[in-house]
Amino acid sequence: QLLLVESGGGLVQPGGSLRVSCAAAGFTLDSYAIAWFRQAPGHGREGVACLRYRSSGTSPKYADTVKGQFTSSRDSANNTVYLQMNELKPEDAAVYYCAAGQTSFQCRDDSTWYEHWGQGTKVTVSS
Repeated sequence: QLLLVESGGGLVQPGGSLRVSCAAAGFTLDSYAIAWFRQAPGHGREGVACLRYRSSGTSPKYADTVKGQFTSSRDSANNTVYLQMNELKPEDAAVYYCAAGQTSFQCRDDSTWYEHWGQGTKVTVSS
């Protein structure tokens, strides 16, 4: 069974940074594109980042709303993907989820395309 577990959420002040993690069990993360979505209360899931493989190596993709602010990376040795979030704003507050795609090389904005999800980790941005 493919299992994804997020961690690292919490309370951070506006302008602060936070790194959330997505650890995999039962499969190798390198075999899948791994996306990050977030969901704020009263809103649908929004894709913010995705790591996919290309022949040239890992190729990240970011939503325009977080480009330059968020960075996603892989640690293959620990079978973990990270989302580094900097200069956080109150509108970044949400539950953050990681999801495994159906292939290693394709990311989609449609959350229904992703078959395996973690339980989410909550990020609160408040002073």
